[in-house]
Amino acid sequence: MMGGFVAIASADELKPAQMKRVVVDGRKLLLCNSNGTHYVVDEMCSHEDYSLYLGCIKDGRIKCSLHGSYFDLATGAPTCDPADTPIRTYPVKIEDGQVWVDV
Repeated sequence: MMGGFVAIASADELKPAQMKRVVVDGRKLLLCNSNGTHYVVDEMCSHEDYSLYLGCIKDGRIKCSLHGSYFDLATGAPTCDPADTPIRTYPVKIEDGQVWVDV
C-alpha cells in the first residue's frame, strides 16, 4: 500500500484510558484514547520488544507493564527508565465519525 490515511475504528469505540490493537500494512499498532484524545503508536516497547497493550494509559502516556517504562503518546519519547529509545507515533485524524491513521 502507498501510505495515506486508513480508517481503523469508529471515533466513539474507545473510552478514555482504553486501547485497541490494529494492524495496518503489516505493522502492529495500538490505537489509544487518553483523556478523549486519540493516538496511534507502535505496539511493541522499544526496550524489550514487549506488547504495550498489556500496560496502561494515564495522562497522555502509556506504561509498559514489563519494566515500568512510560512513553509520551504524542511524541513517543520515553519519560522514565529503563527505556531510552522512543516508540514510533503516527498521524491521526477524526473524520466522518472514524479514527484514521497515516502509516
